[in-house]
Parts: sequence; structure tokens; C-alpha cells
Amino acid sequence: MVSETPFIPSPSPKFCNSLANRIFSDVAGDITIVIDGESFLLHKFPLVSRSGKIRKMVSDVKDSNLSKLEFLNLPGGPPAFELAAKFCYGMNFEINPGNVAQLRCVAEYLEMSEDYRDENLISRTETYLDEVVTQSLEKSVQVLSSCELLSPMADEVGIPDKCVNAIALNAGKEQLTAGFSRLDCEDESAELKNSQLQWWIEDLSVLKIEFYRRIIVAMGRTGVQGDSIVGSLMHYAQTSLKGIGKNQIWHPTRTKQSPGKLETDQRAVVETLVSLLPPEKSSVPLSFLFGMLRMAIFLVANVACRLELERRIGFRLEMVSVDDLLIPSVQTGDSLFDIDTVHRILVNFLQRIEEEENEEYEYEMEVLGSPSQGSILKVGSIIDSYLAEIAPDPYLNLQKFTAMLEILPDYARVIDDGLYRAVDIYLKAHPMLTEHECKKLCKFIDCKKLSQEACNHAAQNDRLPVQMTVRVLYFEQLRLKNALSGSSGDGFPSQRISSGVPSAAMSPRDNYASLRRENRELKLEISRMRVRLSELEKEQLFMKQGMIEKSGNGRTFLTSISKGIGRIGIFSGGGPAGGKRKSGRKSRGPEGKTGRSRRHSVS
Repeated sequence: MVSETPFIPSPSPKFCNSLANRIFSDVAGDITIVIDGESFLLHKFPLVSRSGKIRKMVSDVKDSNLSKLEFLNLPGGPPAFELAAKFCYGMNFEINPGNVAQLRCVAEYLEMSEDYRDENLISRTETYLDEVVTQSLEKSVQVLSSCELLSPMADEVGIPDKCVNAIALNAGKEQLTAGFSRLDCEDESAELKNSQLQWWIEDLSVLKIEFYRRIIVAMGRTGVQGDSIVGSLMHYAQTSLKGIGKNQIWHPTRTKQSPGKLETDQRAVVETLVSLLPPEKSSVPLSFLFGMLRMAIFLVANVACRLELERRIGFRLEMVSVDDLLIPSVQTGDSLFDIDTVHRILVNFLQRIEEEENEEYEYEMEVLGSPSQGSILKVGSIIDSYLAEIAPDPYLNLQKFTAMLEILPDYARVIDDGLYRAVDIYLKAHPMLTEHECKKLCKFIDCKKLSQEACNHAAQNDRLPVQMTVRVLYFEQLRLKNALSGSSGDGFPSQRISSGVPSAAMSPRDNYASLRRENRELKLEISRMRVRLSELEKEQLFMKQGMIEKSGNGRTFLTSISKGIGRIGIFSGGGPAGGKRKSGRKSRGPEGKTGRSRRHSVS
């Protein structure tokens, strides 16, 4: 085992600590070595006895009175050469993690190998690296950090590879040790357990991105847990990208200048970190993915980087919040939010749903409440809320808004209240839309899937086209008739359900696709019936309350039914019907009406 003070030779002439012209104070030097403008007045014999390069240079010169040599691009510069000269003279100095890389590189440059002297500088530094540095993760990081200024010589002698492998192996050992300690104290807090496992994460954040990349790749090969790698990636991102603030991301046109070295380095960091994300998509927090996506957009990272982030987010889109999707746009003159990115994320999600459904070859496997159906319903609700958030943007053009409306399939929404609210907000924020454009927007709203509350609001909404209002009134009339007659369903003959017998003219896969589609539509019918049942229960509660409150005035259940029948007349035209309609709404009391207005109105 080598010590950190590798040798203590016999007394020798005093070595000047500063970069002096002479190394001995009592013997005149016979050769001057020039390193990057710094001169060292030394002696040939100690140098040629250990340095093969200096020996060759001296022997190759015909003039025996050679008195000056100059070295260009010597690794480590004058400080490293001064240590090498001390070694040649047998002076005492300490090899430590801070200078071992410089000594190893300058020894390689000066050819200080065993061919010229036993226990020469190359072997001494190699022994120190193998027996001291590689046994410690902290020392390995320190040596690797010092190699950043010694390229390409450090790579040629293999110092980075040695340190990278040592860091990965030591991290694996720390992980194993921490795992055993957690078994002994299961009641510890999560924060303490995390600190035991990932104490080395901060050490890695001092490295440049290329060395850091090599370490993470090596950790993946040695079996370091994905959670630890993700934690390291997150910490490195926070440390390296902390110069980009929220103000820059939300106001890029005010702060973004011509790309400089800092921005180029930060772009390389983002692209590298994304490429290092573990394959387990669920192991990376969504907040980190969205943060990296915003950084990638702001720094104009390459397409592959942004697409990978969008794909990972799309894989778990049902878990995001609306605020996550409000990504600022960096293009001048465009809408405030990056609609195109969200659209691509949504496309990735729908592709995932399609792949999951294609994996099921037996339609019996698709049961009610399947994960795919639940995920797409959640995403439908999230996208409706997102549309309502971006709709007031005056710079949001109709084409992009329409693209977001039409991308989701019909079965992604049980009711269209959220979609109606988003369209209503957009119509209010863009009063200059033509009638044709308004109709184009409203065609995405299925009037049969609007709740009672939304229908009441739509019937009074003067921003909607006349055709939309007529459709709402018509379907509301049929709904009320069915409610009063006790009929089930929406009152529309269902032509969607077949006999269930596969057609001989269709392939088995087409038959399966048809049955699966019908199965999905049945699920939607059941969901709508549940929503309608909930509305009917609310209606019944209102009617009971009315009966209790007005029983003292001679009001009976038949009176309430009579009033309900009178409300049906509002959909068949005529002035008196309109009056009855208003009185019918007021009969629910002001509380119900204000609640509807507050939920669906954008004024």
C-alpha cells in the first residue's frame, strides 16, 4: 500500500519554492528549461537520468554545449513541471488527489518510465491511483475533476476511465451498505434513508457534463438503482441550470440574446441529461420532465431531446395537472402558450392507448373500468380544463384551438360540459369571429352529452350560433319528456349495438375491433346513465324540499308535477311558453341559478 507521502529521500540541495532561475543555490545550472514562458535553470544529469524525452533531446543535438530546451503544451504547465523536477532531484513532496493527475500526465509527456529508472514517476503515480484514489469515491471525483484541464493526455493514460469505474463501483457498494442499514431500522424517516443512499450525489455535481455522462453510464452497467440515478440527474440539473430563472422562461424575448458559450453549454447539459434518463418511464418525476422540457424549448435543444421528453410525458399524461401543460411559447408573435408541444404530447398519449388496446386479442379481457378507459377519461377532463385556461389568449388562432378540440376521440368525454365552457370562453375572448367560424367551433359539442346545468346556460347564451341553441333546446325537451315518463336512456334509438354475431364477410380482427368499439360505447352509455341518474336524484331532492316548504300553503305533489308538465311547452314555441320557462327556472330558487352562472359563465 502506497502512502500519500510516497518517499522521503536523503538530504539534497535545497529546492527553491518559487519559480526561480536556479534549482540549487550553490551549484550553477547547465541547462534552462522553458515551460510556457517560465524558465528553470537546472542540471542535465538529474533530468536525463529519469526523463527519456529530455535524454533523447540532449543526445540528438550535435552541439554538446546545449543550454536551453523549450517544451510546448506540457500538461499541467509550470506547476506540474516543477513537481516533476523535484522528483528528478529526489526532493520530498506529497502526492495527493489534487496533483496526482498532473504528475501522471507530465510523467507520460517526459517519458519517466521504468525503462530509465526503477520506481520512476509513472509507476509511483499509477500505484497511488490504484491503491489510494480508486478506493474512495470522493478522491476519485476529485482526481476526475482535475483531469478536465489535462485533455487529451489524461484520456491517453486512462485516468478518467479508472476514476469513472471506481466511482460507479463505490456508489454500488454504498447503495448495498445503505440497503442493509435500512433493513435494521425500518422506522427511519424517508429523508434519512434517502440521505444514506444518495450522499454522493452532491459530489458528482462539480464535474463537467462529459465526465458526468460517463459516470452515469457506468453506474447503469454496475446495477446502481434507477431512483438513485434519477436523483443524481435532478441534482445535477438544478446545479448546472440554475442560471435560467422563471422570468427568462416566461419572458424569453426580453432576455434571450445571441447564443453564447454559456447557453451552448447549458444546451449540451439538457440534451445529455435527457439521454441519460433511465428506461423506466415511471421512475422520473413529472415535475422534472416538465422542467427539462421548458429548458429544452428555451435553449432550442435538438429535436430528439424534445421528442423524448414529450414521449415520456405522454406516457403518463393522466397524472399531470393543468398548470404543468401551461408551457410558455418562445416564438415572437405567437400565442402565449406552446400549443404545438401539448398537441404532440397528446398524440403520444393516444398512441400509447392504441398500443395498449391492440395488445388485447380477446374482447372479454376488456372489462368495465379498464385502465385505458379510465386514463383517457382523466385526460379528457384535463384537456378541457387546459382549453379553458388558454382560451382567453387573444393571440390564440382558431386553427390551433380547433386542433386541440378535435384530437380527442368522442369516448374521451362522458359529458361535454368542460368542452362547452372552453368554447364559450374562446367565443367571448374573440368577438370578431365570423358566424361560420363560430359554427365550426360549436360542432365539436355534443348536445346530448351536456348536463342539465350546461343546457340551461347554453339556452340563454347569446354568443352561440342560433343552430346550436335550437339543438340544445330540442335535446333538452326530449330529456325532460323521458325524465317525466320514466323512460331510460336519452330517448334516442340506439343503432350502435349489433346482434353480437360476427359477420362472415369481416376478418376476425375487424370483428374484434367492431365488438370492442361497441363495448366501449356501452360503457359510455352506462356512464351517461349514471350522470343522468345523479341529476334526477338532485331533481327529486329539490321537489321534496319544495313539497315540505310549501305544504302549509296547500301545495301538493300534483301541483309540482303540473308545473313540470308546463315546462315542457317551452320547446314547442309560443310566447306563453317562454314565460312558463322562466318561472320554472325561478321555482328552483336563486341559489341554483347563480350556481349555474358561476360555473359556466365567463363574464
